[in-house]
Amino acid sequence: MAAFDAPEVLRRLSSRLKMRHLILLLSIRQHGSLTRAAEHMASSQPAITNALAELESMFGAPLFDRSVRGMAPTALGDVVLARARAMVNDLGHLVQDMEAVASGHGAHVHVGVTPFVSGHILSAAMQRAPAADETRVSVSIHEGNSDQLLAQLRDHTVDIVIGRASSATDVKHIAFEVLYRQTPRLIASRRLAAQLSRGPLNWQALAELDWILGAPLTPIREQVTDLFLSAGLTPPAPVVESHSSKLIGELIVGSSRAVSIVPADIADELVRIAGVAVVPYSFEWTLPPIAMFMRAQGPRRTAEQDFATALRDTCKSLYGDPAPDATNPPRGWV
Repeated sequence: MAAFDAPEVLRRLSSRLKMRHLILLLSIRQHGSLTRAAEHMASSQPAITNALAELESMFGAPLFDRSVRGMAPTALGDVVLARARAMVNDLGHLVQDMEAVASGHGAHVHVGVTPFVSGHILSAAMQRAPAADETRVSVSIHEGNSDQLLAQLRDHTVDIVIGRASSATDVKHIAFEVLYRQTPRLIASRRLAAQLSRGPLNWQALAELDWILGAPLTPIREQVTDLFLSAGLTPPAPVVESHSSKLIGELIVGSSRAVSIVPADIADELVRIAGVAVVPYSFEWTLPPIAMFMRAQGPRRTAEQDFATALRDTCKSLYGDPAPDATNPPRGWV
């Protein structure tokens, strides 16, 4: 195999690679054929074929394997496509930064948030995050589970992720920092909470109520399952599965039998905005802590650093420094 000539490849890419080439690659992967990619891009198949040939000559190797089933990226193609997605996303973010500056903001930051992260924390962090010239940073919130959001962090769809840090979290090429830990609270309507508060914790009685829980295999759902199993009971089947704290609050308030277990900061939020009540039972869980994730490689914009600092300071002021333990990973950055 011939030696890889990195300076020559860099020279070719620097002088010939254009953004439309990257968009073409992403379109071919999306559609799986040159014909469909050409239709999507309002071009002809010969033009798309020639453009791909030009691209592969720049990189010095095939980027796609051709077969009767369509086109699939080669190993090199996978690497190039990952970078292409990031660069195309960065271009879109540049336009949003320009729009933010034109509107009097410092810049725009994309923040990924997993379920049951308090909106109060995000709001307080945004208020704390002025740009260097004291203008406010504008923010787009992206919601999803940890795997989805960390994939979006890698491809530059988002700049920062706020989610759970556990031993199962894939942090390759990602820096993380634990922000705070959450404790559990049982919530119900005010009338039901008053009834439940009259006696000691009774898991059998709780199992017979109408539970509102997250989807199976999610961290909080697993924790609730463990609580019932530890009490020697079959976990209740939920009447509603949802990660929407707003919906959970509305369902709880509107029912005389509905209950849920949520993090304490979310419970406090629902007490304030939805009128639910917290049942004063005490129980423990081992839910992984909430952490902040950012890309470990590449420069960080001032706006990202400002928001990260504001988020860290907000969590510290609300919860103090999280004490390290077996479920609290060490800081992933200096």
